[in-house]
Amino acid sequence: MGPIARIITIVAGLAGGTVFSQAPEFAQQYRQRIGGAIDELRVIVEDFNTQAAEHHLDRQQALNTYAQSSDDFLRDRGVSMQSTITRYETLLSQQLHLGTAAPVAKPFVLLGNADDVVFANTWRDFVPGLPVSFAGLVWGAIGFVGGWVVAALLGLGARRVTRTRRVHRQVR
Repeated sequence: MGPIARIITIVAGLAGGTVFSQAPEFAQQYRQRIGGAIDELRVIVEDFNTQAAEHHLDRQQALNTYAQSSDDFLRDRGVSMQSTITRYETLLSQQLHLGTAAPVAKPFVLLGNADDVVFANTWRDFVPGLPVSFAGLVWGAIGFVGGWVVAALLGLGARRVTRTRRVHRQVR
């Protein structure tokens, strides 16, 4: 490998390391955002549960009351409330999984089961962080090796094409 190729592979490794080292920071910012969403949904769900209890109903009975209504608005409101409750419970589950995962595994947990809205908003507002945590360093190393390997493979391919062209020119 020539000096230029070595420089390119090192730069590619550093670029990969820099990008991948941000995975734990993104997972942390996502987790914080999920916490905010859960806090807001909790207010809505608890208010619904309280109102249902004031009328001697549990949550499912209250939802059934909405569903059995002859009023389209009330039936739609019941569907909306069921959707809110389901999202709340899903986010709680995601928060639990993110909270119990090893720091290095959190980005994988996030990618496996992310909430589309929270993920998009986290991405929109993402602020890179300096990867001083163990997980950040591990992901940085993974990215460095990945970037280096990609650059090295591309370099091998480029050398092979150049070598083939030289051979064809010499044959003519």
